[in-house]
Amino acid sequence: MIHQVRRRTVVLALAAAALAACGRKARLAAVPSGAVVLALGDSITFGTGTTPEASYPSVLAGLSGWKVVNAGVPGDTSGGALQRLPALLAEHRPQLVLVSIGGNDFLRRMSEADTRENIRAICRQIKAAGAQAVLVAVPQASALAAVARSLSDHPMYAELAKELAVPLHADGWADVLSDPALRSDPIHANAEGYAKFAEGLARTLKESGLLSG
Repeated sequence: MIHQVRRRTVVLALAAAALAACGRKARLAAVPSGAVVLALGDSITFGTGTTPEASYPSVLAGLSGWKVVNAGVPGDTSGGALQRLPALLAEHRPQLVLVSIGGNDFLRRMSEADTRENIRAICRQIKAAGAQAVLVAVPQASALAAVARSLSDHPMYAELAKELAVPLHADGWADVLSDPALRSDPIHANAEGYAKFAEGLARTLKESGLLSG
């Protein structure tokens, strides 16, 4: 009887430990200062609306100490980013890739299923190359085109981040593009907006363990 009680106690303790572990966010391998980080995206990664020095990848480089490669192409779609990715990975060999893509897919009313599959393939390709990925949520289509309204992330990004077990930077673009004072036009940030986005992204990277300090 005593042995059964002890066995039951051990089982309960192990179950409690497992539940506690599931409730904690997994911390990823820290990316050291000086490492190459790839910022994959479209015009809001490129920095349309400001100077190259004020784009979010440039600001993030200053905040992190990383060598952040700006791989933003204005007008690019998730399909285009997927096509560009192999050459970028081969050329730069990044330790981390920041994926912020899909806004142009939404604006052009492209298939959501195709966009989802493209982003899924991008993240899987990054992992296969030995790099870590962070997914950046993008606002929904109708909100992106609005001049003044409250924007919200497309739910697809949270779903993909959970499915693929990658960190998600939520509400970054939605918060910036909801504020007219942080925009250069309805769908692009200004220098202050890109700086605010980079600062928020840096906080997410620190919380995930990717950025130390």
